Amino acid sequence: MSTIIAVTNQKGGVGKTTTAVNVAYYLAKMGHKTLLIDFDPQGNASSGLGLDKQALDVTMKDVVTQTHTLADAILGTPYQNLYLAPTIPELANVEVELAQAQHRFSRLRDAVSSCPEFEFIIIDCPPSLSLLTVNALIAARYILLPVQAEFYALEGLGQLLETVKIIRKGTNPALDLVGVLPTMVDGRTSLSGQVYEEIKKYFPGKVFKQTIPRNVRLAEAPSHGVPIGVYDRFSKGARAYKAVTKEIIERVG
Repeated sequence: MSTIIAVTNQKGGVGKTTTAVNVAYYLAKMGHKTLLIDFDPQGNASSGLGLDKQALDVTMKDVVTQTHTLADAILGTPYQNLYLAPTIPELANVEVELAQAQHRFSRLRDAVSSCPEFEFIIIDCPPSLSLLTVNALIAARYILLPVQAEFYALEGLGQLLETVKIIRKGTNPALDLVGVLPTMVDGRTSLSGQVYEEIKKYFPGKVFKQTIPRNVRLAEAPSHGVPIGVYDRFSKGARAYKAVTKEIIERVG
């Protein structure tokens, strides 16, 4: 059975897609057959792996509307063991279409259940508490929560955790937090340290030992359409994501 991890935070700009792409890349590099599902209509995970979104036949929009299966949407990547289910901006329109549809909350869960051959499935969620995000949380076994090390980091997380509680009570009682990942940590400022301590208080025992530093190479990699491990495998960002991925593997057992 696949280990399904939803990478989510309703706040944008916290390194969510960077985390999804690079964790998926390192899982694959470590020998695990991995599927990255781009479930954010912005499609940044798709372009972050160098995909031309204009040339796609089947995307996650078709999967959610059930005109195609997930297997139809899956593409290979240049990296061994790493596969991608891409998306396009039209995925955002699906929420309106699905508003009154039957089984609208379990479309993604039904889709992933048909692809048991993957050891890990990483879902890059939209930066909002939308119908798409709820679909991802119902499909997932774990949540990976990137949190930016800045003053407003914990603002708005209450609403996400409330949604998680409701989902646990109802459709997905097994949903668990695999970990909270502080991102964009600047070791030169005392603020980053203070926020890190605050996050640890808020999520006792759930914060990753490894944090993700502010790193120019990490910020540059997506514009070249490659993961950080390909762009500069010796950079601080690459070493950090490799360590985080090892920690995820330990945590999910």
